[in-house]
Amino acid sequence: MYHDHHLPCLYCHPQSYIRMVQHLIERCLLLHMSRDDCIEALAEHASIRPLVTLTVWRELLKENRGFFKAYFQALSTRPFTYRPAQRVSRFRRRKLWK
Repeated sequence: MYHDHHLPCLYCHPQSYIRMVQHLIERCLLLHMSRDDCIEALAEHASIRPLVTLTVWRELLKENRGFFKAYFQALSTRPFTYRPAQRVSRFRRRKLWK
């Protein structure tokens, strides 16, 4: 199977693909995103299937229980949680101002 892009393919290079997903999850953690926000963001912006993200997330959780316990505790005490800004079309913005 040949793919005309620089990202690893799940079927051609599964180890590279899993490492890429792990790296993207780590970037989501730096943005203080929840698991569900991370799954949604990777599906929307990187076209990664939610099941793949969830599977990698669960493996990271198993390997790093102490980190995730502290991470979830810190997230629950934060007054503001990350929510991606929703885009409003130009037409809708004009309509809102009228």
